[in-house]
Amino acid sequence: MSTSKRVLITGSAGRLGRAAVKALCAHGCEVFGLDRVPTPGLDEAHVRIGGLDDEAALVESMNGIDCVIHLAATPDDARFPRGPDDSDNFLSELVPNNVIGPYKVLEAVRKAKVRRVVLASTGQVVDGHLRAGNVPVTVSMPVKPRYLYASTKVFLEALGQVYAVQHGIEVLAVRLGWCPRDLGQVAEIASSPLAQDVFLSPGDAGRFFAGCVLAEKLSGYSVVFATSRPTHQLRYDLGPARRLVGYAAQDRWPTGAEQFG
Repeated sequence: MSTSKRVLITGSAGRLGRAAVKALCAHGCEVFGLDRVPTPGLDEAHVRIGGLDDEAALVESMNGIDCVIHLAATPDDARFPRGPDDSDNFLSELVPNNVIGPYKVLEAVRKAKVRRVVLASTGQVVDGHLRAGNVPVTVSMPVKPRYLYASTKVFLEALGQVYAVQHGIEVLAVRLGWCPRDLGQVAEIASSPLAQDVFLSPGDAGRFFAGCVLAEKLSGYSVVFATSRPTHQLRYDLGPARRLVGYAAQDRWPTGAEQFG
């Protein structure tokens, strides 16, 4: 199996982006990043500084790419539940970054004839099943999104399916577990058995994305879950990720969280 793949990661400077960069570079891939800030682990020649609203940057970044890993997004609701001021970030951030942004990415993918795309969805799209204890959640269960951010990810998955069916692109939508971004999120996970079971370590995230890139072939459109090993109870069915991209979680909470200590 060749490891000389050319991979573009949008949101390459983020927590998951850095994990993907590290793992793919270790597998011998040529990795390119697109982000608003420089990406650790990539030299300037391999990073385009720009956002999803920069269509020229998107188009230029797709040249010669074998696989796109689309991670760039607004990462959550501004508030859940709503705060006393009754505000949200739907129109200001979620729509531009999580609805219009993915459309622009997939259009650039289509025009550049990139063969494979990995779309970062979230376990929040099935949060209703988790809260009801209807576990392990499988990919065949209907979506029950938590709130507005999760709703944009439902759209993302549907958009990916459309581009797979209509344009022959291999699209894998991954409902990612919780890879913490800061000490506050580490504390939240530490206080919740459910959160510990859907924790995704940076190491496992890297292993997952490497599997997505290196898999010889993917069916037209697929949905999988990706978390680390559960501490208390299996919450998501990880079987499809194992079968499609050979993903086998190695870590368990709190492995990886010490990076924020």
